[in-house]
Amino acid sequence: MNQELINTFNTIISNATPLVIAALGETITERAGVINLSLDGSLALSAMGGFVAALTAQRAGLPLPLALAIGVFVAMLIGALVALLIAFGSITLKQDQVAIGFVLTLLCADLAQFLGQAYTRQPGPIFPNISLPILSEIPTVGRIFFFHDFLVYVSYALIFGIWYWLFRTRGGLTHRALGERPEAAFARGFAVNRSRYFWVVLGGAIVGLAGAAYSLNVKSGWATPPSMRGDGWIALAIVIFGGWHPFRVVLGAYLFSSLQAVSSALQRSNTQIPLVLLNGIPWVMMLITLLIVSSGALERLLMILPKSLQNRARAILRSDPPKALGTPFEKD
Repeated sequence: MNQELINTFNTIISNATPLVIAALGETITERAGVINLSLDGSLALSAMGGFVAALTAQRAGLPLPLALAIGVFVAMLIGALVALLIAFGSITLKQDQVAIGFVLTLLCADLAQFLGQAYTRQPGPIFPNISLPILSEIPTVGRIFFFHDFLVYVSYALIFGIWYWLFRTRGGLTHRALGERPEAAFARGFAVNRSRYFWVVLGGAIVGLAGAAYSLNVKSGWATPPSMRGDGWIALAIVIFGGWHPFRVVLGAYLFSSLQAVSSALQRSNTQIPLVLLNGIPWVMMLITLLIVSSGALERLLMILPKSLQNRARAILRSDPPKALGTPFEKD
């Protein structure tokens, strides 16, 4: 594989990392039965807050690793606080989760632009690339997957960690029950609403980490309007595309990043296709994919397969939401 193609794959993985992290955070939130629709605004606010905190720490003379750690902590704290508002409004006050999330995403986006005006387009600290010993020396694969910054490796850990938790542990079984059959979890002695609070806030903190991945590496710095505007909605769509399963969610994030790479390559090739249309290619393709996944078209396609493979394919491609998603739980 030539070096240019390796660099392209390397860029796809790096650019997909914030989407991977944000979608995984939303996955564990929705698996607990709560929808956090504030992702787009939460990403912007956490990206701004993380960058400002890291830049301020660097200007104060702190070493780069500590400044970056402070930026990540602040970004995660902001994401957790926004999610706490979602949890309080939907779990305690039992208000409509979609309405609360939509209002918060608008509020957070505007707040990020207002508070970040003084820091627009200023150079600041970024995560350097780190080659992992031994793994980075694997031909081709090593250069694609193991020569990145720290947050890319964190995303790898989150992928396998969340999958293992949800599908290989008793705690993960209870976690999924919160979104599927909360009454069954309650009957077994679990505090459903308290557990939902925990997973919503943790999921929000992971979304905040995704914000830091934008401003401290992928789209370094802060700009008004934010460069990641709209990516929160894409992360929500990827969760649906991924059928609330970590591996499929990651596939969706990498697919979207690949479509963005194709769009950028077409722009560089001096094609006569209008720029607006090229920028819209990833969004259109994701919309078409979502329509195929959520409609009966996918089921009809599966009928082409031999019957022995149909059930296995359905299990892999399953995209049904958690049955209690968006439904408040009340004790009888």
